[in-house]
This record gives sequence, C-alpha cells and structure tokens, in this order.
Amino acid sequence: MKQLSLFSEENIDPRPPISTNWNLWHGCTKASTGCLNCYVYRRDESIGKDASIVYKTENFDLPIRVLKSGKNKGRYKIPTGSNIYTCFSSDFFHPAADEWRNDAWNMMYERQDCSFFMITKRPERIANNLPANWGNGWEHVIIAVTCENQEMADKRLPLYLSLPLFHHSVMIEPMLTAVDLEPFIEKYKTHDGTPVIKHVSVGGESGANARPCDFEWVTQLNAQCKTNGISFYYHQTGAKLIKDGKLYNIPRKLQHSQAHRAGLDFE
Repeated sequence: MKQLSLFSEENIDPRPPISTNWNLWHGCTKASTGCLNCYVYRRDESIGKDASIVYKTENFDLPIRVLKSGKNKGRYKIPTGSNIYTCFSSDFFHPAADEWRNDAWNMMYERQDCSFFMITKRPERIANNLPANWGNGWEHVIIAVTCENQEMADKRLPLYLSLPLFHHSVMIEPMLTAVDLEPFIEKYKTHDGTPVIKHVSVGGESGANARPCDFEWVTQLNAQCKTNGISFYYHQTGAKLIKDGKLYNIPRKLQHSQAHRAGLDFE
C-alpha cells in the first residue's frame, strides 16, 4: 500500500502522539570530564560491551517505518505530533557517524510532523554537518548543547550560540561546578534584544560514583534565568546533593521527583 501523503486531509492521524527514543547509532568517545561516569558506558560495561565503538543500529530508520497491517496501515508507526528523543546513546555529531548523518537529516526532514530533540558535547562540529537546506534552522529540530562546568560553558557556548538554530537550549548536566551564564545571556541576543538562549536544564550526576552537585549552584542559575525570561527545568538532583552545607545521598528513584519538588521549574 502506498504511504499516505503526510499533509493531506486523508492523513489526519487519529492516534495520540507519543514520546519515544530514537538511538540510530550507538557508542561514543568521551569528550570531557562530564563524560567520566557516562551512563552509556556503565550500561554497556555491565553486559560486556565496548561503548567506545560507534555502530549503526537496527532502529536507524525508525521515524519513517510504516505500519503494514491494521486499521492504520500505510501510516507511520510513530504518530504525528510525537516527541522523538534522538541519539541518546551516542552523540549525533560524533565523527564516526559522518557517513550516516545525511540520511538521518533526510528522515527528520520527512517527519516535520514530529519534533526531534538531541544533545551534543561537540558544538564545534555542528556548522559543517548541517543539511544544505537548514537555513536558519528547522523549527521541529532542537539541538541542545551540554556544559558540565564553567570551563565547558566558556569553551562551547560561544560556538553554539553563534549557530543558525531555531532553538538554543543549554543543558548543565551533570552539573559539577557553579556555572555563570550571564555573560552569554548578555552577549548573544536576537534582533529584538531577547536572549538567544531560550531554555536551560540542570541536573546532578547519577550512578554509584556520582560527583556532588550543590543546590546553591542550581538556585543561582535559576535566578539568572528568571531575571532574563529564560525557561528553566531542574531535571534531577543527582545521587549526591549538597544543600546548606550538608551532603545528601538521594536514591535513584527519588532524584527526579525531589528535583521537581524544589519548585524551580518555569516556562
């Protein structure tokens, strides 16, 4: 059966959107100190795999797979309006994936009815690895950068905030030091004077060997975002949280809920 035209009236998708992961390639090499306790490495080591080997996965074409039977036959398996978390077991801009990236961009362009979210520690590779028709960015694709400390913020943000992206999102995770974003908020602004940074997400490190995150670092960054109208999300406390000078060991199952109970999130 021929796939229905994406934007035709006959292809109004009756199914609710979903959130799903699309790990189109797997494996990475460590880029900075934030990678020290990488969850991909921890997970692969537990099953005897080498996480430094980058390979294309069997889910490479997941966004454009089509249902072959049932009442929605001919529609994409992933419903219209879905959020697709992209390349969370690697780095989308890793050099070992250069030969596959154009095909990945083509799939994302085909699925403009969904949103794609990816995080990179390699902003220096973004400009030369964007598709030819990227222009000033694709609204349905968010490329976020992660900076675990002030050193990486100072190194990565000038590159990242100068890129032609529709959205600029900064992840401070795992947060290993206080991070001052004020200089970047002031320097990088849109034509109407608003900050280029639209969203900041913060989180402590998880795992048995987690390094501590100080709650004061989180609240300081939260205050900067509030002052400048930048949305803020406190993703997780991490396994070791310092608050008022005291170290707390937070069980994994409570790290997200405890962060949300802090009441720091805002759009």
